[in-house]
Amino acid sequence: MGLLKLAALGTLGYVGYKYYEKNKDGGAAYAEGQGSNSNFSNVRDSGPNAMRDKPARSWNEADEDSDQSFPASDPPANY
Repeated sequence: MGLLKLAALGTLGYVGYKYYEKNKDGGAAYAEGQGSNSNFSNVRDSGPNAMRDKPARSWNEADEDSDQSFPASDPPANY
């Protein structure tokens, strides 16, 4: 009986893993062609055009500079 429970649990875990792998995407930040499909890391290009979901408002110079400097610890000079 214990072996049957273990097999059922293993099958459930495998099905859950396959479902997760099938339904995961590049993330909210990545536009088409960005993220894990580009280069060797999960880093997108800077700017609103590289975002999957377009921003609610247009970006100003400080927004662009801040996005270009991420993940640096210092803010851009004109912020």
